[in-house]
Amino acid sequence: MTEEQNLIQWVYSSKNEQELEERYDQWASSYEKDLIGDFGWYGPPSSVTAAAKYVPKDSRILDAGAGTGLVGQLLNEHGYHNLVAMDLSEGMLDQARKKNVYGEFHQMVLGESLGFPTDSFDAALSVGVLTVGHAPASSLNELVRVVRSGGHIIFTLRPDLYEDGGFKEVQTTLESEGKWKLVEMGDPMQALPKGEPDVLHQVWVYELTS
Repeated sequence: MTEEQNLIQWVYSSKNEQELEERYDQWASSYEKDLIGDFGWYGPPSSVTAAAKYVPKDSRILDAGAGTGLVGQLLNEHGYHNLVAMDLSEGMLDQARKKNVYGEFHQMVLGESLGFPTDSFDAALSVGVLTVGHAPASSLNELVRVVRSGGHIIFTLRPDLYEDGGFKEVQTTLESEGKWKLVEMGDPMQALPKGEPDVLHQVWVYELTS
């Protein structure tokens, strides 16, 4: 196992949110080099490409789990300029500030109640956050609350976690309750082709219906 793989396993093995926050704070300065350069992280471009199909350019967008701002940077390049960053790690948000693409920064934890009023956003993206040792399936309920009807929620998810991590139940329940409808489910892809080629991810796009 490489040093970078060890680092990711170290982060993913965090025992609680405080430990996860502290480890991301420590990782923040080298995060992009490790994840893009060494792992070939493709989650942000694939998610922003999906967003560009459905989300109008003047939308207020929540980047839920913004990290160092990779998604926000790509959204900005696609003409989206009303962006709000949210992450559990202040160290990661400090890196995101340097990109000068977000209008607001909030240290919050996906999986807990978010400090935003209902219907605050036209869209939310959560890329690489709904994963092992990170935000749980219940996080989707809060994203549904803070995004208005007619808006969109776009996220990446491993197929194995969809089946075994509680996501299938939450996503199906939200659909059966009339809260959202599926508009696109991407093909499974190697989102970390250099570092974890056997781990697949999919991009999901939902439209809020109530």
